[in-house]
Amino acid sequence: MGRTSDARERMLDAACGLIRDRGYAGVGVAEVCAVADVRKGSFYHYFESKQVLTREVIQEHWQTQRARWVAVLSGGGPPMERLEALFAMQVQDLRAEQADGAINGCLFANLSLELSTQDATIRADLESIFDEQAALVAAVLDDAVVDGSLTPDGSSGELAAAMLAQLEGAVLFAKLRNDAAALDGLWGQLVRLMR
Repeated sequence: MGRTSDARERMLDAACGLIRDRGYAGVGVAEVCAVADVRKGSFYHYFESKQVLTREVIQEHWQTQRARWVAVLSGGGPPMERLEALFAMQVQDLRAEQADGAINGCLFANLSLELSTQDATIRADLESIFDEQAALVAAVLDDAVVDGSLTPDGSSGELAAAMLAQLEGAVLFAKLRNDAAALDGLWGQLVRLMR
């Protein structure tokens, strides 16, 4: 029986960390291979290009994040508590990043800022993820309307997008200042958006 290799997973993990730390342009294939302890020739066995690697990093990172989002948003409790828990989880993740030394921010937002005008394929991948995030939040906002904790005032999709934009803006300031305190009061800001 042949030996199984985890080289592909090691390269994806290495690329995710490097891209999150330094951005797409700041990372080369040779460095990904070095961090993953994989020969450069093996890279091209698994990935056609750096773009293909990055697209897979984006999808794998979203699969992990999506599972966490769904667990929180579909958990028990009233809709507003589930939403608050989702945004609290995001803040907690940033506080953990700061404890490790630096706030790198959201992989998806960072890549959106860096590549959305340069790579239409990656831009479409990222747009799809943000659309899915908004849909997950919008579904809980709809639940809040049904249970009476939120008065309908326009589209739940538009409100969800505004809430995510508020989150990403706060994350940007936290990254800029390397201070998770930029997220203090985030839930209060989001509640004001829902009024």
